[in-house]
Amino acid sequence: MRQRGSSWELRVYAGRDVVTGRKRWVTKTVRGGKREAQRALAAMVADNDRGAHNHTNATVGELLEEWFALAGPGYSPKGARETRGVMDRNLLPFLGNVPLSRLGAADIDRFYRRLREKGGRAGRPLAPATIRRAHGILHRALVQGVKWGWLSANPAASATPPRIPTPDINPPAPHELARLFSLATEVEVDLADYILLAAATGARRSELIALRWPDLDLDKRTVWISRGLVLGDDGLVEKDTKTHAARRVSLDRTTVAAMTAHRARAEERARLCEHELDRRAFVFSNEVDGSECWYPDSVSRAFARLCRKAGIKGVRMHDLRHYVATRLLSEGVDVRTVAGRLGHRNASTTLNVYSHFLPEADREAADLLGRIFDDALLEVTEVPDEDDEEKKG
Repeated sequence: MRQRGSSWELRVYAGRDVVTGRKRWVTKTVRGGKREAQRALAAMVADNDRGAHNHTNATVGELLEEWFALAGPGYSPKGARETRGVMDRNLLPFLGNVPLSRLGAADIDRFYRRLREKGGRAGRPLAPATIRRAHGILHRALVQGVKWGWLSANPAASATPPRIPTPDINPPAPHELARLFSLATEVEVDLADYILLAAATGARRSELIALRWPDLDLDKRTVWISRGLVLGDDGLVEKDTKTHAARRVSLDRTTVAAMTAHRARAEERARLCEHELDRRAFVFSNEVDGSECWYPDSVSRAFARLCRKAGIKGVRMHDLRHYVATRLLSEGVDVRTVAGRLGHRNASTTLNVYSHFLPEADREAADLLGRIFDDALLEVTEVPDEDDEEKKG
């Protein structure tokens, strides 16, 4: 504690920086008398003893980079690429140089408000879901920082990211799906087969393009879904499914017939080019031998063009998955069966997403309860009153 004119300079040794190893000091200036300065110094010492001060002068950017080096290998190739993109576009440009010791919940909330109003590095306002994604990354990095001893508490835990509105699910109607399939049959028959298989299984795009012919058992009318193909830093990367679980899905006779014809066309193309279809050939491939699968974004663009040509608006490739879920649930198929077909780990996930598509089932439940009550009421009215029987006697 040193007096400087009418004020006091207070310094408390806070140990060595856990990152650089340098000595750290917590400083404060107090204006007033010596007794007031002593009380302030005692409070600083107490804060330091209970670990209230951060243990490093490192920045948010340094923590993010160290955290990503640790956590990145655990992500899927697509997840790692998207996480890196959120860091580079949104987090590092605005929070990267902020010392961890000066980062508070209010600073993080101001940052979220800026993203919502002015946007990230690209300058466009960001959607709540994108801001929540940035919040999740920052929160996980700060949690790791607490574990490493870089800071004493996680300020993101007290921040308030924007709420994500419930997204509108817009599955195509059966007649729209039939129109898309018929049109695709005329312009690109392989795409028609892809649409039919997607609408029959509810599989994800990454799972469908990863299918190889041994995964299809057309005699038993089943398809084995055990992997996906996603875009990584160096091209397409094969991985397991999103939920890390394989599943066997049954196929209807129409889909089996279409895939049988699809296989025959692939073999004929290979024969005409004096090639053989590889034993492990991809089901959906532009290569003669089936050695390479379709590119994910190319499939989505082809589907979008088809929708425009058919005059169908607001339907995406992923909505074929929603189509399967909503139609099965509305037809009374139990939710566990639907969840298994979609590859959801828990049936609760299916219910959380699609529960509002069950009005018909809810009406049937109401009618059932009504019938039970009516039957019980009828029984009560038909039982003769004991007093009446005594009077008759």
